Amino acid sequence: MTVQTRKLSTGSELKEIRQSVLWASRLTWNYVIMNGLAATLATYGLFANSPAVVIGAMIVAMLLGPISSLALGIIESNVRLMARSLFTLLVGIVVVCAVSAFWGWVNINAPITNEILIRTAPNLMDLVIATGGGMAGALSLVHKRLATAVVGVAIATALVPPLSSASILVARGEFDLALEAFLLTFTNIVGIQFGYALVLWLKNLELAPKKGRQTLLLFVKRSSIGISIMIGLGILLAHNLSATIDKFNFESHTRVVLAQAIESINGSLLNDVRFQKADGKLIIRAIMIGPYAPDNNTVAAFEDRIAPNYLHIPNELRIRFVKTNIITRKGESSGHGSLFVYSGY
Repeated sequence: MTVQTRKLSTGSELKEIRQSVLWASRLTWNYVIMNGLAATLATYGLFANSPAVVIGAMIVAMLLGPISSLALGIIESNVRLMARSLFTLLVGIVVVCAVSAFWGWVNINAPITNEILIRTAPNLMDLVIATGGGMAGALSLVHKRLATAVVGVAIATALVPPLSSASILVARGEFDLALEAFLLTFTNIVGIQFGYALVLWLKNLELAPKKGRQTLLLFVKRSSIGISIMIGLGILLAHNLSATIDKFNFESHTRVVLAQAIESINGSLLNDVRFQKADGKLIIRAIMIGPYAPDNNTVAAFEDRIAPNYLHIPNELRIRFVKTNIITRKGESSGHGSLFVYSGY
């Protein structure tokens, strides 16, 4: 193959790739219907607490397309393409939110499951995942041999599940949690767009080849808004990540401390611990199973062993006691007496 033939082949391939990106910016009925179906799948998958159904919704959704064309519009400084892509993306988001809110209202008494709640705590890792997913999606676009990777990209950079979670929470009046789920969606959109833009810039997918390869300075200039948002999100989400780690460490340490304290009492064990912020305090609700109920002094001793919490507010331990009888082969055991004195120190 001559150099000239190779250039023509490359130019034809790039033109084909670019055309597919442009097509993704179009608003069609298929786009609306598929996103509506994805929202239905996601909503019921979230209610059923079924990761498999939620993953199915991620694959059915078509929101990645306009994000890729938005990235192309940004690096080419093509205002018309950016406007069309943004409009198509916003219509898709509105469709998903409307359908999910409707099903959320219809199933207003369905419980808020863990699949919903896990999408209400975005952090820096989500931004990194979205950016990496966007880069992977762009690579699968420009290299046909990697086309099968687009399914994994759709799963890793999911937009519909957090949108559906937010809409369900809005229907329940849980606006604070809904805002966090919307933030996760926005994080994914920004990360995906930047990942696509970076790869498309490196591959020099521009409308006018005669302009030549963009300089890094030009790319930064055209992507300045996206980069600024990325930096702002990074700072916010890094704080969220730090808070999440502090929360996890505190709750894990508290469970260990309470388990050790309660299980040091003959025949008693810790069944569950839950945390809730209320009335300016962090309420720690523990379920204790054993033959004898603790008195208030024992509960106070348990509470004093708990470290200061990550919210910097007072801890309040509340124990729900469930009485049990200890049975051995010799019959019912009375333990070591009808009362106990905690000696955890």
